[in-house]
Amino acid sequence: MRMWVTGYRSYELNIYKDSDPKVEVLKSILEDAIRQKVEDGLEWVLVGGQSGIEQMTAEVVCSMKEEFPELKVAMMLPYSNFESRWKEERKATFTLLKSQVDFCAAVSSEEYKSPQQLRNWQEFMLEHTGEALLVYDSEFEGKPKYDVLAAKRYAERHKYNIITIDMDWLENGAREFFERKNENDLQ
Repeated sequence: MRMWVTGYRSYELNIYKDSDPKVEVLKSILEDAIRQKVEDGLEWVLVGGQSGIEQMTAEVVCSMKEEFPELKVAMMLPYSNFESRWKEERKATFTLLKSQVDFCAAVSSEEYKSPQQLRNWQEFMLEHTGEALLVYDSEFEGKPKYDVLAAKRYAERHKYNIITIDMDWLENGAREFFERKNENDLQ
């Protein structure tokens, strides 16, 4: 079983540093969702390379490998030289993460030329997975809106499961995270 995970970019989450406490909370929520899917037979997680939910997911899956050695993560980039316009610090983080995932490739071998490359990438992700885990809330659209719309259109024609982590899920997950953290701090 393969699952596409995507969602908000870092700036859409108001996260500008890896040390932001929201990162730890989001990673915990992602790990809980992925852990459940591993128990159901998940073998591969496919992500893009965007900072935010996609890179956090790759980091989470890499950290789960000791417990679940059969779990793998592929970083599928929409086009070649994907990170070329990023700041050096973001490029360095991206390069390190690329070296840690099980597989990394670009869907288009060319550098960015048109939005069609992004649509081709979405189609690739949908055709190579059986479900999508989307961190998205319709009241806070942002960039993931396009991936959600593509997944819903695809699901109309194919057997495809869509799981949406919305703001309610995030709030509940954050509450659970802090409850666990407080319990651990008391021990």
